[in-house]
Amino acid sequence: MIREIERKATSGYLMLVVLFIAEMAMIYWFVQSVQVLSNTGIISSAIAMTLVFILWFGFFMVHPNQARVLQLFGAYAGTVREPGLRWANPFYTKKAVSTRVRNFESGKLKVNDSHGSPIEIAAVVVWRVVDTAEAIFEVDDYEEFVTIQSESALRNLSTTYPYEPHEGDGLALRSNPAEIAQALREEIQDRLEEAGVNVIEARISHLAYAQEIANAMLRRQQASAIIAARTQIVAGAVGMVRMALEQLDAENIVELDEERKAAMVGNLLTVLCSEESVRPVLNSGSLYS
Repeated sequence: MIREIERKATSGYLMLVVLFIAEMAMIYWFVQSVQVLSNTGIISSAIAMTLVFILWFGFFMVHPNQARVLQLFGAYAGTVREPGLRWANPFYTKKAVSTRVRNFESGKLKVNDSHGSPIEIAAVVVWRVVDTAEAIFEVDDYEEFVTIQSESALRNLSTTYPYEPHEGDGLALRSNPAEIAQALREEIQDRLEEAGVNVIEARISHLAYAQEIANAMLRRQQASAIIAARTQIVAGAVGMVRMALEQLDAENIVELDEERKAAMVGNLLTVLCSEESVRPVLNSGSLYS
């Protein structure tokens, strides 16, 4: 495996001055050789001018958050990260690699969760290149590699967890976003380790049931919500009835036998658990009997 070797390149501004002076000197030498008709001087100055001309091709620019991977006839020679105008061997090939933070959003993938329910899921991945040598030499196209491996990790994660928790389930895609995001980041990072890429963040950007079961799942969610609400209402109503009976007994307001207690409990539960306002009905005959 090829690892990045940081290389210090010569300052381009310094070499600019040196080569300019050398170029002027070679031109002066050539002109002087022509004037004195010195064949040896003419040939030597021409060769020197050619060499200086070739050295001009050693200049290259490194932008902030960018690196240049240097190769000499196919062999890796190092990576220059220091920004500015630089100069290196003119026979080096200098491939630019961005080390900026980048992100992409995967397309909406249709997969099955751990319970076999079809869902639609998409994710946003934030990443950057940290090892330029691995990114260039270990994979064919590191940008495409990041995209494909991230989508593959997202598919695998979707089949590992359910869409929403049921009895006996632990983490779920919908109810544990922070834990799911961390698991997704770690899985993508494992797949991209050999490409010299660091995954900064990965999170789910879209999550929904597939269209063919969306209505059925919506009805199930509504039923679950109604059951949960009813359970809470009944528990609260029973607590209020218990408190009312205890206060009546403690303050001796009225003595109730078991039959009247049962009737009172039934009336209170009807009032407290009813979805609509309850209108009391008075038995006028019992008031005057």
